[in-house]
Amino acid sequence: MTSHTRSPRLRPLLLAAALALALAAATGCGTASAPGSEPAAERSSSAGPAPDRAELEARAAATQLVTDHVWVTEAAGYALARQSVGVLGDDGFGSSYTAPDGGLLQLSVERRPHAVADCTGAAVPADGEKPLVTCERDGEHWYRATESDHAYAREQDGLVITVSGAREKVDRATLRSAARAAHRADGHELDRVLPPAGGGSGQQPVERGDLPPVGDGAPDNEVGASG
Repeated sequence: MTSHTRSPRLRPLLLAAALALALAAATGCGTASAPGSEPAAERSSSAGPAPDRAELEARAAATQLVTDHVWVTEAAGYALARQSVGVLGDDGFGSSYTAPDGGLLQLSVERRPHAVADCTGAAVPADGEKPLVTCERDGEHWYRATESDHAYAREQDGLVITVSGAREKVDRATLRSAARAAHRADGHELDRVLPPAGGGSGQQPVERGDLPPVGDGAPDNEVGASG
């Protein structure tokens, strides 16, 4: 049986071709990015036309939210808990992000009249508040921590944006990453965050058969009444 040998000049070309095929298999059109791995801006731009702004404003108003106060963030392994979205204070915004391992990130956006992101003025805690063990500047944010909780906060356009979590569940690196990724929601993100038009969850009250049609609403325990 005759053996065939390739020219030494062809070996580098064959190796390069094999490497190119391997890279194409790993990154080609047949593969999909991991959920949440692409930047928020790219996800928004690839989602098609955003809903009409008037519709988004109406959906926000229905839940007493101000669209300019709706912020979003992202962190590896965390997803928005839509049921957590709601008003914070008079016209602020709050939401939570959860991870399968029990991690919980809380995002809050509040209008404050003074610069309160700076935690140096909180050296003496109020009644019921835990004393700070850390208060330091970290880039554009202030990092503050008690023995059990920690948070990153910064100010922008008269708002204080805070990302917080329990120290035993969320490490500082994750918290910092989420704080730096926090930004005002664009049209596509508002569409994902705001409750749908026509009512929050879309669920209607359950009618009970044991409530009489008139009177004070006391249950009717007669035989045949059912819930």
